[in-house]
Amino acid sequence: MKLRVAGKAFSDQRRAGRNGSVLIIVLWIAFGLVSIALYFAHSMSFELRAADNRVAGMEAEEAIAGAARYVSNVLANAQRAGTPPDTNAYRFSAVPVGDAAFWLIGRGNHQDPPTTAHFGLVDEASKLNLNTATTNMLLMLPRMTPELAANIVSWRSSANSNPSGGAESDTYLRLNPPYMCKNAPFESVDELRLVYGADLDILYGEDVNLNGVLDLNENDGAVSPPSDDQNGRLDPGILEYVTVYSHEPGMTTNGTARVAVTNATQLGSFLSGASVNVPPGRTYTSVLDFYFQSGISAEDFAKIEDQIRNPNIDGLVNVNSASVAVLSCLFSGAGADTNKAVPLVAYRESQAGPLTSMSWVKNVLDARAARLVGPYRTGKTYQFTADIAAVGRYGRGYRRVEYIFDPKILYRQDLTHMGWGLGKQTRDTLLLAKAIR
Repeated sequence: MKLRVAGKAFSDQRRAGRNGSVLIIVLWIAFGLVSIALYFAHSMSFELRAADNRVAGMEAEEAIAGAARYVSNVLANAQRAGTPPDTNAYRFSAVPVGDAAFWLIGRGNHQDPPTTAHFGLVDEASKLNLNTATTNMLLMLPRMTPELAANIVSWRSSANSNPSGGAESDTYLRLNPPYMCKNAPFESVDELRLVYGADLDILYGEDVNLNGVLDLNENDGAVSPPSDDQNGRLDPGILEYVTVYSHEPGMTTNGTARVAVTNATQLGSFLSGASVNVPPGRTYTSVLDFYFQSGISAEDFAKIEDQIRNPNIDGLVNVNSASVAVLSCLFSGAGADTNKAVPLVAYRESQAGPLTSMSWVKNVLDARAARLVGPYRTGKTYQFTADIAAVGRYGRGYRRVEYIFDPKILYRQDLTHMGWGLGKQTRDTLLLAKAIR
């Protein structure tokens, strides 16, 4: 009897052991299935986020395309040719396009805090033209070296002419990979990357993303690229100051030819028809020189300024928008005192509104200085940069594309790879909006 009871107890223990083993196996299988489910759920959440970011990127791209058409329309319908559109007449900051928004990255004046982003169109005539600037003008650019200035002139000059003594094809053919010196005009500013001696520090300076703002990584010394002096000021490279697009038309908007002030016969006939009296028998070297010598009023000059021109219409610098650095280049090239650029900009920025004529220059410059720099100056601009940055829904999908307008599109370049260009304040605003949502 005792043996039977003991055998039964042993059998029950074996059965219980088998049941426990099955439970453990089931638990491991369940654990594995849950792990797989969690893995795929986590993976799908990343896929969902990536898809959402892709949608936001597509929204930003479409917003940029819409912004380009918008800017083209604004410029085509400007009230006065050669004058930047009134900033009250168009939108340029956080402009909504569906769930996306776009900004036109612009430039402020030198009195503004360097960490503040500015928005709007950029005047290409406010820059020095690489195809017309003399060696002395180029030498005044920040970070410029004598060797690079000479090489720039040689790059654009014909093979039979090397006025600056800069590098020619024999130098470029020794590079790896080798290539020929172009010996033709620059077609874009980025072509400077090919010129011998144009390293990244000279081209970009501290402004590695070309947004005109002192970003955190541009003011931290050696902590992160680029190399900067941590002085709280933005020291850009020469790309900030140069262009290849500045050009004035030879015709007015109604199809009549603009009169060169150096052509005494045509100028006299034009002034008679315009009922503007000027002393006879004088010769003029530029529009600015004409205004200084003729003695006409600022009001009369403003009426005819659009219809007269300098003998050269390529590469003129707009005195109404150029920086001290660029104006100093003109004074240097003309053999005048470069310090005269500072009071010019100071007077311009002290005015309540934007200036659209050169007549105010008479309040700052003397006649001799005006005659020297006049051939390189204008009060008009016909080409503009629209540096368009956009984000999609929830501030995601950042994109950035640069356009040059005349008012048709002359140039397009994707700048997204250069990183965030809208400044810290805009980033904080977008992050706050995303957190609230």
